Amino acid sequence: MKTIDTIQLGDSASFTKTVTETDIILYAGISGDFNPAHIDSEHAKDSMFGQRIAHGMLSASFISNVLGTQLPGPGTIYLGQELRFVKPVYVGDTVTATVTVSQRIPEKNRLILDTTVTNQRGETVITGTATVMPPKA
Repeated sequence: MKTIDTIQLGDSASFTKTVTETDIILYAGISGDFNPAHIDSEHAKDSMFGQRIAHGMLSASFISNVLGTQLPGPGTIYLGQELRFVKPVYVGDTVTATVTVSQRIPEKNRLILDTTVTNQRGETVITGTATVMPPKA
């Protein structure tokens, strides 16, 4: 667990995961998002992507993993997130979510973090900014 006093500008942490068929189906069931772009191969082959894509919020959830388990870590309160979906994530892609501290606001116990998700080819698939409240000492 890291507190505002121990976190510095530029501190960074990452989480990497390969997105599986099971991940997409489970996410659809949990979220209720059964958009055919995610679950129907026949429909998806005629889409602009030519195949099924993972839910954008599934990939974005890996940012939450980093914030809640590493930086700042357990006890962190996620206050806000701005996201931009740049490229699709496909079944079998290995994505890495990285958060980097870009601003400290100690008087309010807040951190602003740059958030990025990249695929196995090093291509950015998501960019954004998170606002969190790190745990107290």
